[in-house]
Amino acid sequence: MRGIKLFCLAMLATGASFAQTKFTRADTLRGSITPERAWWDVTSYDLHVNVNLEDSTINGFNTITYTILKADSTMQIDLQEPMVIDSILQDKHSLEFTRDGNAWFVKIKSPQLPKKSAKITIFYSGKPHGARNAPWDGGVVWAKDREGRPWIATAVQGFGASAWWPNKDHQYDEPENMDISLTVPAELMAVSNGRLKKTIPNADGTTTYKWHVSNPINNYDVTMDIGHYTEIKDSYKGEGGKLDLSYWVLDYDVDTARTHFEVVKPMLKCFEYWFGKYPFYEDSYKLVETPFLGMEHQSAVAYGNKFKMGYLGRDLSGTGWGLKWDFIIVHESGHEWFGNNITTKDLADMWVHEAFTNYSETLFTTCQFGPKAGNEYAHGIRKNIKNDVPIIPAYNVNAEGSGDMYYKGAQMIHMIRQIMGSDEAFRQLLRGMNKTFWHQTVTGRQVQDYINSFTGINLNKMYEQYLTKTTLPTLEYRIIGQQLQFRWVSEVKDFNMPVKVKLNESGYTLIYPGTMWHTASFTLPKAKDFEVDPNFYINVKEVK
Repeated sequence: MRGIKLFCLAMLATGASFAQTKFTRADTLRGSITPERAWWDVTSYDLHVNVNLEDSTINGFNTITYTILKADSTMQIDLQEPMVIDSILQDKHSLEFTRDGNAWFVKIKSPQLPKKSAKITIFYSGKPHGARNAPWDGGVVWAKDREGRPWIATAVQGFGASAWWPNKDHQYDEPENMDISLTVPAELMAVSNGRLKKTIPNADGTTTYKWHVSNPINNYDVTMDIGHYTEIKDSYKGEGGKLDLSYWVLDYDVDTARTHFEVVKPMLKCFEYWFGKYPFYEDSYKLVETPFLGMEHQSAVAYGNKFKMGYLGRDLSGTGWGLKWDFIIVHESGHEWFGNNITTKDLADMWVHEAFTNYSETLFTTCQFGPKAGNEYAHGIRKNIKNDVPIIPAYNVNAEGSGDMYYKGAQMIHMIRQIMGSDEAFRQLLRGMNKTFWHQTVTGRQVQDYINSFTGINLNKMYEQYLTKTTLPTLEYRIIGQQLQFRWVSEVKDFNMPVKVKLNESGYTLIYPGTMWHTASFTLPKAKDFEVDPNFYINVKEVK
């Protein structure tokens, strides 16, 4: 999701102290499917926001259409301090509500009949939390462009969409579609997700921009980008037919962007090859220039990499390959498949978003420069792994695990690819995931089970090792004559991940170590010729 947040020192400090975290009632209200959330399912949002530049406040309303799953009379709506709900209406009746921190509990008057549809409208206002260091410390960004003009954006992954609009702020429940109406001063342009359906000049010197999202969308992907934008239009012929492309950049960056964004088409070709059809043809593909580094806002990817190659001009792999493409365009667009198409129900399973998306960088490098370059890039990014705290934290409390979900998670995916032994089979695995979980919210366990089923290999011990532990497994070996003896040493009981090693002149061979000693025939001329496939992120130790 946040494609680069592990580089924020504040985030790393938070991750390092995760084991000592004490979760609060507020964490549970935010991170769990409470009884006040469970009885209703969001069908659509119709969000209206008025932006007031003078005092950095917003006001508006959100109409929620929902399906009743079972009869109840108390609904939880989320809106974070210091924002306030002014009033709530249903069927032309005012509803009573109470507040518990960032959760608001609404007393419904109308009978809530199972399987029926209903609507509720929440009117709200206030000064939303200002992002101090977006996208890592989320909220609304109130910035100026280099000509001193207003430039506003949102970045709320993890922090929560309820920072700036009222909703059911939990990843498990996505609307089937959404309307977003943004009213701003007439000299500014407001960009959001999906397609621009209408522009309405208002008598008070403002303009309302109405956007429509045709597909399911997770709350943190909903965006509000405001500035002196110019649109660059293009199109791409992909697996789903004609895909409309548009790049919304500040007026003085049009010429630079037109050239720099030429990477988009080869990237889409690569990702459609590996992952399947771009998931949001109906809503188009957009890049939107923002005053912060980047975010995977669905069909409106936030771009703030200053038109540089790499990560703000840096190669995060240290191999040179990372400077041959724009990190933010590639990484954040990869999230359209992993994070936006496939979304995890709980933030604790964020590794599904970030491990696969981080690995999309390796696949793009492979597409552009070949398998050797891709492998070198994958090996290079290992230097960013901290092995500080587990990748999977506590569930149901809106907790994020270690930033290792990016690079260490990508190593796990890379090893699965090696174990499968066929790039075509691996490609079908990735495409099958996106097809099977198309526009769905899932658990990490579902993804693991899918991989196990597709490969025919039980990789549960591997998941346990790399997602819940901070150590690496050690492959111990010794060579006696023409025999290799080997075993795993791991804190995971009965660890049994397959691994490739060189036993003979024919190349790497897959072996199946357990925690007891196993043997294999070794026919290389010298014992020193033994090696483990460097594509495996493990420790190796020769014992006597």
